[in-house]
Amino acid sequence: MRFLFLISFLTITTVSFAQKGNAFGFKGGLNYNNNGNFSSELLTEDGDRRIGFHVGIFAKADIGPIYVRPELVYTRTSSEFTADNLIISKIDVPLLLGLDILGPLSVFAGPDLQYILSNDFGNFNIDDPEDQFTIGVHLGAALNFENFGIDVRYERGLSENEADIFGIEESRVDTRPDQLILSLSVKL
Repeated sequence: MRFLFLISFLTITTVSFAQKGNAFGFKGGLNYNNNGNFSSELLTEDGDRRIGFHVGIFAKADIGPIYVRPELVYTRTSSEFTADNLIISKIDVPLLLGLDILGPLSVFAGPDLQYILSNDFGNFNIDDPEDQFTIGVHLGAALNFENFGIDVRYERGLSENEADIFGIEESRVDTRPDQLILSLSVKL
């Protein structure tokens, strides 16, 4: 909560001019996510969406009206299933290509390289997913000002990535992300 207050304070006190040129800084925010579905002999269930968070760093290089923005982000997501909650921690590396539209408004898209650090399914033991390293995609829009920015994006994993659950007969959970992401970034 203190982090959100600090970001809000910085946002209010920063002069709002369109951000141009190269940049480096910190970012963080909230995710509204679903980690796929749970399936067993008895049922198949989509998880209830929960709020997660992310923190990381970014770099931005302007090339005229186009920019390149790589990021390195720690992400934690959660979904609630009937059996328990699935919590996933991962490292994301979005490699975004953006286009300045009008003033501070831009749109962007690009691949997201993901490395799953851990899976936690409550009291159940969960095997590592089929692939620790996966690829997703990000699509979004941003408002970039002199020293801060805000963006909204959609992330989707591109391939199924299931993990076995021990303790529930013939059960699996899909660890592929499907989420809306709200981020605030501060330029150093």
